[in-house]
Amino acid sequence: MTEVREPHTHTVAVVGAGAAGTLTAVQLCETATRRRTPLDLVLLDPSPEAGRGTAYATRDPRHRLNVPAGGMSCYPDDPGHFTRWLCRHGEPAVTAADFATRYRYGAYLADTLAQAIVRAQGTVSVRRLRTRADSCTDTPDGRVDLHLADGGHLTADGAVLATGPAAPSADWAPPALRASDRFVAAPWSTGALDGPRSDTADILLVGTGLTAVDLALTLDRPGRTVHALSRRGLLPQPHALTPAGPMSPPEGLDDTSLGRLRRAVYRHISRSVRTHGDWRPALDSLRPHTTRLWHSLTPEDRAEFVAREGALWNTHRHRMAPATAESVSRARTARRLGIHSGTVTDAAEHDGLLVVTLSNGRTLHVGWVIDCTGPGRRYDDPLWRSLLASGAAAPGPLGMGVATRDGRLLDAEGRAGRPLFTLGAPRRGELWETTAIPEIRVQAAALARQLLAPLTRASRPSRRPVDGHGLPLSTHAEAAAAYRSGLDRVLKVRAGADDAFARAVGLDPGFALGHAALALLGHECGADVDVPRALAEAQRSALERADERERSFVDVVTRRVHGDCADGGGGALVRHLDAYPGDALALAAAVPTIAFSGVTDLDGDRALRLVERTSAAHDGHWFHTSLLAFLRQEQGRLHEAGELAHRALAAEPASGHAVHALAHVHYESGAHQAGRDWLDGWVAGQGRGAVHRAHFSWHIALHELALDDPAAVRRRWFAQLAPGRVVTGVRALVDSGSLLWRARLSDSWLGELPAADVLDTVAHDVLERPATAFTALHAAVALAAAGDLPALHRLRDHASGADEVQREVIVPLCEAFAALVEERFHEAARGLDALLPVLRRVGGSAAQREVVEETLLYALVSAGRCDAARRLLDSRLDRKEAPRDRRMRAGLPA
Repeated sequence: MTEVREPHTHTVAVVGAGAAGTLTAVQLCETATRRRTPLDLVLLDPSPEAGRGTAYATRDPRHRLNVPAGGMSCYPDDPGHFTRWLCRHGEPAVTAADFATRYRYGAYLADTLAQAIVRAQGTVSVRRLRTRADSCTDTPDGRVDLHLADGGHLTADGAVLATGPAAPSADWAPPALRASDRFVAAPWSTGALDGPRSDTADILLVGTGLTAVDLALTLDRPGRTVHALSRRGLLPQPHALTPAGPMSPPEGLDDTSLGRLRRAVYRHISRSVRTHGDWRPALDSLRPHTTRLWHSLTPEDRAEFVAREGALWNTHRHRMAPATAESVSRARTARRLGIHSGTVTDAAEHDGLLVVTLSNGRTLHVGWVIDCTGPGRRYDDPLWRSLLASGAAAPGPLGMGVATRDGRLLDAEGRAGRPLFTLGAPRRGELWETTAIPEIRVQAAALARQLLAPLTRASRPSRRPVDGHGLPLSTHAEAAAAYRSGLDRVLKVRAGADDAFARAVGLDPGFALGHAALALLGHECGADVDVPRALAEAQRSALERADERERSFVDVVTRRVHGDCADGGGGALVRHLDAYPGDALALAAAVPTIAFSGVTDLDGDRALRLVERTSAAHDGHWFHTSLLAFLRQEQGRLHEAGELAHRALAAEPASGHAVHALAHVHYESGAHQAGRDWLDGWVAGQGRGAVHRAHFSWHIALHELALDDPAAVRRRWFAQLAPGRVVTGVRALVDSGSLLWRARLSDSWLGELPAADVLDTVAHDVLERPATAFTALHAAVALAAAGDLPALHRLRDHASGADEVQREVIVPLCEAFAALVEERFHEAARGLDALLPVLRRVGGSAAQREVVEETLLYALVSAGRCDAARRLLDSRLDRKEAPRDRRMRAGLPA
């Protein structure tokens, strides 16, 4: 007998630990943890492992999901979660369009639940009882008492019946067939297929849906014919090998009759075939609206739809993976799989075989008949029987599933009085489409909110901790202290900010601002952060516990990560700063400096006005002064910028932004020797903890290039900028790669150029599918340095379909670089010269964009256009003195 202790906190029981129960348990754990709501969660299921149920226990590798990996995440707001899990667990090349095996998905569900339980420790107590619930009764205090199969009982404040689909009834089978030992009524139960596997006789599968497809593959073998029978003989349609683009749903579907709806949908499908060459986009576009359309129909219309279109809908809506469809096609071509339409009218045993008579007049001699008709309409297990018999539950519409309202069970009189809930297949009569993971995960999240709503504290504490600039934080003191440490490190451009923010959300998993800061650092700075996960956590937490400023910042980060706006969320960020000018992290993200790419459509004057508008809120703070110094040097007001940078450094010697501004002042004013010596000293001292130390080393190397000291450049590159050992990722691309190219262009690098080392440390997507024009510029530079023409063309193709700046600047830049690699120097020079006036649009600093001007100079000299090269060098020397440029000008032929 199971020993069950009395609950001391709010108890929720989840009956069933298959996919629906696991998703519910994950959401309960994570929602309770975010809300800091103590919870006793009890999982009731006799299975040895949570997450598998019937659907995901099969070990046959031919049994694949019928939804691509991109649609199978546990989280409705983080669609890539399953794909990323596969990448981390031995399938690094998997994409969102791939179809994983069902067994792998079961492992994913189990692992996701285990991780949620670990993160919930201290808030949620999770127990697993390896037994079934046989009945359920009310308690006097409004709770429910679950009576267990082992004789124990469990009293809970609420219960979720995640029992999955109803078992097949086999009502279609003649009595003689049901009584036969060669009839398999439950093919997924342990050992059910042992007989058919060991036998060599033909087999009849009754049903032609996804279950029949899986079993046909399992039982396929040379010399055997597997017959599959259904009323219409329709197999599931395959998914497209290359999915077409999305399609908008048809208009005018509200409050319509079945006849009008049918005509509208068929017109919509015809339009999809004309425009996409495929019917699938039309059907997929209806998915978000299926429940609303189902509710709009009368009971009579629903019954007619199920009778007339139900099978057609299911075969087109619930499709096979392409690999599965190919295997089925091969088996049919080889006549090892036969599809029949009709029903079984009679069956008798003869000479060790079953002689099965079909309604179409055909007779089959088979060794086994397997019920693949799929879920039944009515629940017949002990728990549901007791609920239906007592009136605590009622059959659902059209006799499908049970009656519910927003997941809560309705009793025989239509009332939702008991704290009993369900999701997935039992809600089929209410929702129609409710058995797939994309629907179940949404229901699980909604149930978690509903079950925990009575426990959530209604009011925020009167006194909240603040960040380092006096803005209140929706968290407790310990998490706020960790957040302040992270913010301070971001503003100083020092390492460890991501660790501090991670510590903050570890202390308070519902701290929206901490999650948003992590997502921002991962997206912008290459921090080791699961950005989609952090962003989803920020969004969930913001809905539950955040003030207006914090919700606004989460929205800004969401837009920035998703690229919803052409400016990378710039409009939202500027509006946020107008409303909350004291938000230092938002200001850091807005101004393009060393830490963040900034708002790309802010020219120098607009960025300066933005910083000036926020000056009163920062009251001379060293961070604000540092940003102002950087923008002044961008204006060419170098003396003023230097004074501001020194003022900020006097208040905070570790201010990386002030150091960065001063580095630009030295470079743009031509003070190369003084700039090199001062910055070298800072990097060796206060700069040892700088997160972007390589960028400061890049600035020192620029001075050494300008001083025409190739040996120093080479030493600097190997000691402080060599990719892999010292610098990785985007930083290696932006700093190490561009420095190599500039050294090559000015004859300051002798011997083989190690450009391949830079490419090897940068992710493939960053090189050929960069998210920003700034990254794309440096990807083009690195690919040109490596002479990789095919990759340059792929980068150009990506840019042609990306945002406006990439289309108008990066595309011609790639074409000019390609011309340079192919030694079409006149063409390269024309293209690069035309780009100089618009190059500012890619973002970054003038010193970073200068690489394009230096490439133009190289193209002009190589094309023999020495007069144009001389004019360009004269204009450069007018801006700032540089011994290297003097040497190059003197070397030009008259």
